[in-house]
Amino acid sequence: MNETVICVVGNVATQPVYRELSTGPSARFRLAVTARYWDREKSAWTDGHTNFFTVWANRQLAANVAACVEVGQPVVVQGRLKVRTEVRDGQQQWASADIDAVAIGHDLARGTAAFQRAAKPETPLTATRPEPNWETPRPADVADEDAPQPAPEPAAVT
Repeated sequence: MNETVICVVGNVATQPVYRELSTGPSARFRLAVTARYWDREKSAWTDGHTNFFTVWANRQLAANVAACVEVGQPVVVQGRLKVRTEVRDGQQQWASADIDAVAIGHDLARGTAAFQRAAKPETPLTATRPEPNWETPRPADVADEDAPQPAPEPAAVT
């Protein structure tokens, strides 16, 4: 709740780094996002300022990023923006913008891609447990004739 969700389009600037952590797979890479604008004086498109984001992917998204994202490829990233600031060496202020990715895909406006569904990860084999018996046992002292009988169904009117 109250998170900044963004969608950015840019180029992969660094090779994705994949790690197996105790919480599951994780991958990260840097994304370069350069603003472009039409320069009326030159009658041409001109590159503006470049922003760099560190993109973090987790679980299955991390494995898929490691398998198919490479440096230089145009991608679209959607996720939660996290901006951190800290002071280094006691005087220099440093800021970083991270994106906790929810979705990452190739930018099809700038090329083609062939989608391939990822194989489901194999679940570790566990000992099968028997299904619990949820039925309430009948008391032994109740006779069959004393048991409540279901009400007859009403007759259909034709």
